[in-house]
Amino acid sequence: MMAAEVPTDMTGYIKHHLEHLSSGEGFYALHLDSIFFKLLLALIFVAIFIGTARRATAGVPGKLQCAVEMLVEYVATLVKETFHGNSRLIAPLAITIFCLTFLMNFMDMLPVDLLPFLAHHAGIEHLRVVPTADLSTTFGMAICVFLLIQYYGVKHKGVGGFFAEFVTVPFHADGVVGKILLAPPNLLLRLIEEGVRPVSLSLRLFGNMYAGELIFILIAAMTLNSSLASGMTYFMGPLQLIAGLLWTIFHILVITLQAFIFMMLTVVYLSMAAAKH
Repeated sequence: MMAAEVPTDMTGYIKHHLEHLSSGEGFYALHLDSIFFKLLLALIFVAIFIGTARRATAGVPGKLQCAVEMLVEYVATLVKETFHGNSRLIAPLAITIFCLTFLMNFMDMLPVDLLPFLAHHAGIEHLRVVPTADLSTTFGMAICVFLLIQYYGVKHKGVGGFFAEFVTVPFHADGVVGKILLAPPNLLLRLIEEGVRPVSLSLRLFGNMYAGELIFILIAAMTLNSSLASGMTYFMGPLQLIAGLLWTIFHILVITLQAFIFMMLTVVYLSMAAAKH
């Protein structure tokens, strides 16, 4: 059974490209396209790194091995300078976050209609290929980071020391009365601080990638329904090509920067959680 025809008006075209392949409705809806591409890109990431590790040589490295080694060394140096606790998990975690986020962002570089066109002819009506343009993806990643922050806080400070900071930081007092008076504002500020972290992490990445995806869709819609006979293609075609090229070049910087920011904020938050005041 073939899917419904793709809308040819601009509003319908944009709405069609922003619809997910979903199962369920409302809050409990599963975005199957985001899940599929996340798992696919995770497998590609694992395959590349495992394959590179197995083929690694002490002699002259190949281009892929050289790129992977440079990335690993660079991230390991950043982690060493930023995270002041002792953990063998932080550097691999940082590399994983950067690479997976970059790969998910990089899906925005594919032509807007390529995979949705193939999916349409396979009977799939909707398909969005950029997982990080889905708030469910970015918020899920931020929640995982949030849970790691709490884990590292308890691990490095103990349960008592971790929860004591909720009522003793940032305002300090020497006397018992002063500590009691300052406990409510300390607790309020700490709860706000903890709540802002996953929200800011998720919305920053989602907002940038959603905007980038939408701009690519708008550029693709510039020649929607135009034809050689109408003459619009001669004017809009070159303009669309130039706009697409310029936005692609700029967006390469955006997708790399957003992956780097997500990774660095994760490392900084974990370092703050492990540090004792």
